[in-house]
Amino acid sequence: MNTENFYQVLGVDEKATQEEIKKSYRKMAIEHHPDKGGNEETFKKISEAYDTLGDENKRRQYDNQKNNPFGGFGGFGGGNPFEDFFNSGYQHRRRTAPDSVIDITVGTLESFNGSDKIITYSRKHGCNTCNGTGGDKKTCVKCNGGGYTTVTMGTGLFTQVFRQPCNDCRGEGQVFKTRCGVCNGSATMTEMETIKIKLPHGVDDGQFFKMQGKGDYNNGVYGNLVIRVKMVPEGNFEKSENDLVYNAFLTLEDLSKDNLEIPHPSGNISINLPEDFDTSKPLRVKSKGFKSNGVGDLFVKLFVKFKRSKN
Repeated sequence: MNTENFYQVLGVDEKATQEEIKKSYRKMAIEHHPDKGGNEETFKKISEAYDTLGDENKRRQYDNQKNNPFGGFGGFGGGNPFEDFFNSGYQHRRRTAPDSVIDITVGTLESFNGSDKIITYSRKHGCNTCNGTGGDKKTCVKCNGGGYTTVTMGTGLFTQVFRQPCNDCRGEGQVFKTRCGVCNGSATMTEMETIKIKLPHGVDDGQFFKMQGKGDYNNGVYGNLVIRVKMVPEGNFEKSENDLVYNAFLTLEDLSKDNLEIPHPSGNISINLPEDFDTSKPLRVKSKGFKSNGVGDLFVKLFVKFKRSKN
């Protein structure tokens, strides 16, 4: 038996009108819907609360029971208001293919230059032999093609009706008569795909890019491809937010010079070496960093590296 206070779940007063209850439910359903990144359990509680309070008769029964000191709270099942509001949302979710996520490494200079990037990844395409169906199918007898079955729990006023995916057809509404001999019913064939993208200047670690319809084939549709960026050092350069960092390795001969040449991606830069040489403090060149979010600087870290001669 559910002991949740349905009015509190929907965030409304116990004297709220039916219109106020409906308005609050719509707002919360959108906010907490799993397809929108919400919590599935919270969404179920919201739907259950509205299933009761959204019906005047069920609400009256619920109020009577709630005000009974010898009884608990309970739902009064029957249907899912989610479908009424989102217009066949269950079927929509079943047809949506999940995103495919791949990681790519991007060098510091690639990020600075906004380079073209060739990406090769494994992708599931619809099987050509069975046209992405997996084989010949027939309507599932158990769910009559609906893809789900209903389960009733409780008795009397405390009856709750739940809907769950059909076990026989796994929520698809159809079962195989014969499976495709090429894909063995999976409806997909795995192939290597190659695409080219243009990196934006200043692309950074952890950023995502989404390519519509470039993901795997699933349930008759192609999902999206999500590309996740992992930054790596390149050519002694590193990226630190909007700053460009260069690691300069100096020899004894370099220490005797007045200037140091930096192979900056926009063109070589000559900087003066300080008289007080301190490798613990990087040299700074203003406005020579990334320009993706304001203007960053170039920092030159100094490292001394040479072979000692043995007498």
